Amino acid sequence: MLKLSRMTDYAAVVMAHIARHPQQPHAAAELAEAVHLPHPTVSKTLKSLVRAGLLASQRGAQGGYRLARDASEITASDIIAAIEGPVAMTECSHVDGDCELVATCGVADNWQRVSLAVRTLLDSVTLAHLAQTTPIKLPVQLPIQTVTLAAGAGR
Repeated sequence: MLKLSRMTDYAAVVMAHIARHPQQPHAAAELAEAVHLPHPTVSKTLKSLVRAGLLASQRGAQGGYRLARDASEITASDIIAAIEGPVAMTECSHVDGDCELVATCGVADNWQRVSLAVRTLLDSVTLAHLAQTTPIKLPVQLPIQTVTLAAGAGR
């Protein structure tokens, strides 16, 4: 099954909550209560999101967590990568991939096309979209048949 981890799901939930209230700083405890998750889980998630440059943190009485940039400039791919690492379907589908079968497997090119389609879709969905309470309309078409992959690209 292709599935994101719970931590990635929690990161999206926390980020969406912050995006709905971008003008105010958010304390970890307040976020945990608002999204109904354990405080240690939220704290760990926040640290990963700060490390990835998606959130900014400020200490002090007026401190807390805020988006590092506008919600329309943060993508689903950004959130996933902050927690899981690069989005890729197979080992040969990402830049740092190292697969010893790539020369003989016969499916690498097609897996790379699928990975590209998934990344394109995830790059088109922003945090602003995710934070909406109404269903989003996906803004992208995926013409993976017309994609030309350079030899060695994505490997």
